[in-house]
Amino acid sequence: MPERYTGTLEQIDAYRWRLARNPEAGMLAEGIIYADGALMADLRGDNSLWQVANVACLPGIVGPSLAMPDCHYGYGFPIGGVAAFDVETGIISPGGVGYDINCGVRLLRTDLTEAEVRPRLDKRMSRLFSSVPSGVGSEKGAPRLTQRELDRVLVEGAAWVVHQGQGTAADLAATEEGGALGGADPTGLTPRARERALPQLASLGSGNHFLEVQVLETVYDAQAAGAMGLHEPGQVTVMIHCGSRGFGHQVCEDALDVMQQAAVKYGIELPDRQLACAPIPSPEGREYFAQMAAAANYAWANRQAIMHRVREVFEEVFAQSWERLGLGLVWDVAHNIAKFEEHAASPPSPLSGTERGDKGRLRLCVHRKGATRAFGPGHPEVPERYRQIGQPVIVPGDMGSGSYVLVGTEQAMRETWGSTCHGAGRQMSRHAALKAKRGSQVIEELAARGIILRAADKRTVAEEMPEAYKNVDQVVEVCHGAGISRKVARMRPIGVMKG
Repeated sequence: MPERYTGTLEQIDAYRWRLARNPEAGMLAEGIIYADGALMADLRGDNSLWQVANVACLPGIVGPSLAMPDCHYGYGFPIGGVAAFDVETGIISPGGVGYDINCGVRLLRTDLTEAEVRPRLDKRMSRLFSSVPSGVGSEKGAPRLTQRELDRVLVEGAAWVVHQGQGTAADLAATEEGGALGGADPTGLTPRARERALPQLASLGSGNHFLEVQVLETVYDAQAAGAMGLHEPGQVTVMIHCGSRGFGHQVCEDALDVMQQAAVKYGIELPDRQLACAPIPSPEGREYFAQMAAAANYAWANRQAIMHRVREVFEEVFAQSWERLGLGLVWDVAHNIAKFEEHAASPPSPLSGTERGDKGRLRLCVHRKGATRAFGPGHPEVPERYRQIGQPVIVPGDMGSGSYVLVGTEQAMRETWGSTCHGAGRQMSRHAALKAKRGSQVIEELAARGIILRAADKRTVAEEMPEAYKNVDQVVEVCHGAGISRKVARMRPIGVMKG
C-alpha cells in the first residue's frame, strides 16, 4: 500500500479536485474530491486518495469515484466515498458500505427553549444515560427479541417498532425509505449474526455514536428551517447517531469471506483485497444486498426504539406528553448503505455513462459510505412535506462544537448522484487521540463550555475528543459552496451521551 496518492491531482475550482484517470493503473473512471485547499492539504498525506483511485478500478462504475469533504481512510472505500455501478455490469461491495451498515442520524425538534431545559439538564442527561443502553455490547437494559420478532424487524424495520406502540406513522414518513429498505431477506444469515442481533435493539453502542441535546444556534434559510419545525435560536433539538450494532458488523464480516471467493470466481481483479465484491446480478451479490438491507432495517428500528425512550424521559422530566412538548421527528437518514436508484443521464454531464431504463435514465447501485443522500427539490422520493425545499441532510460534528441541517440540491443530483457529506470526519486516529488527552480532561473541558457529558467509558471520551475531528463548519462550507447541499441551520450541543 502506498503511503499517499502519487498520481495526477488537478484543482478544478475552489471546492473540486480531479484525480486523472490512469488506465495503466486499471482506473476505469476519474476521481472527484470535494475539498478546499486546507482539507486537501491534509488529504495529500492520507491513504484515502489512493482509495478513491482504487474504487475507480471496479467493474461497471458509472461516472467518477467521488469523495466528500469529510473524507478519510477507511476499509476498502474511503469514508466519505460515493460510487455508482451499472446494475447489469457493475459490482456490489461490502467495503463500499462499511461494517456499521446504516449508521445514520435522527433529529428531533422540540417546543422547548434552552432557558427551560438548562435547569433540568443534569437530571435529564442522567435519566437518558440510564434509559438508553450504551457502551460496548450494550445488552443490559435492551429488550431481547425472539427469533420470530427478529425476522419481522429485519424486514419491517422501524415500522415494527411503531407497531409495538413506540412511535407514529408520522415518524415513518420522516424516515428515509419509510424506515425499511425493500429486498431484505434474513433467511441466509449466519447463526452468529442472529445471535448478535437478538439482545441489542434500542441500544446506542460505543465509538462515535452519541445522543445529544442541542440548541438551535443559527438559521440560514428560514423557509427550509420552518418546514422542518426549526424556528428560531434557542430552540432545543435532540440528535441520535447510531447504526446496526454488532449485527451489522457481523453481516459485513460474513459477506467479506464470501466476496473474496466471488471476486476470484468471476475474474475480478482487485487493486485492494478490501474491495472484495461480486457482480450485482450474481447469487453472491443478491445475497449480500438482501442481508445488508436486513441490517439497514435493524438500524432504522434501533433508532426508532431509542427515540421512543428519549420521548419517555422528556415526559418524565417535564411531566407532559411528548406530543405537548413538540418532540417530533425532523428526519432520519442513513450514511452507510448501498441502494438501487434511478438517476438522470443527460449529456454533457460527466455522469452520463451507459443509459438504462426509460427516457435516458440510469438504473444504478449507489454506494454511500460515510456519505448522505441529498436528493433535490421535487424528487418523488422526498416526502411531500419537504419536496419543495429538498431532502433534509443531518450532519453531526464533534461533541464540542456543533452540527448542521442541510438540504439536498439539483446540483447534487447532477454531480454526486444526490449525495453530500455525513459529518465532520476524523483527522486523528483513535490511538493518537488517546495519547493526546485523558478522558477526564476532555470532560472538564466540555463542562467549561457548558456541555454536560455522560459516558460509559472515559477511554471512548478521549478517542472522541473534539480535536480528533475535522472542522465541521469547514466541511459544510465546502458542500454549500460547491452547491451539493445547502445550509439550513446550525445547532450546538449542551448535553452529550456517549457509549
